[in-house]
Amino acid sequence: MKLHRLPPAPGSGRPGKRVGRGPGSGRGKTAGKGHKGMLARSGRANTAGFEGGQMPLVRRIPKRGFHNPFRVECAAVNLKALSGLDAAEPVTPKVLYEKGIVKKRSRPVKILGDGELNTPLTIEAHRFSRSALRKIEQAGGQAKVIDRA
Repeated sequence: MKLHRLPPAPGSGRPGKRVGRGPGSGRGKTAGKGHKGMLARSGRANTAGFEGGQMPLVRRIPKRGFHNPFRVECAAVNLKALSGLDAAEPVTPKVLYEKGIVKKRSRPVKILGDGELNTPLTIEAHRFSRSALRKIEQAGGQAKVIDRA
């Protein structure tokens, strides 16, 4: 038994309030909204952050910094995460996603140079750091830059 599945007790269910149905109903004329003002108007939305006409807090506090709307968030992969991969097939973003090294498939992959690489891997990624390029070439591998499709 769950609380949200309990039916109401017999006879306890009440009909909804019928507002604005004349003076005899007890909720006629202003329909329980009082006289005038924003709360009495139709279409009044209780918007988040509204403070009764006072300047809202989000507009009172100073703004700092800059938000770049064109920033591209990359999935960072270190070389030490690639050390156990098979050298026979190229390491692509799809392979990294399938192995669980990259969590989001939509992000471009950037290879970083933390760790050592002992096997000559062919790595295909969107970006490479300078140290990663150097270590891949020292291990006898190849680094291919792919376009973001």
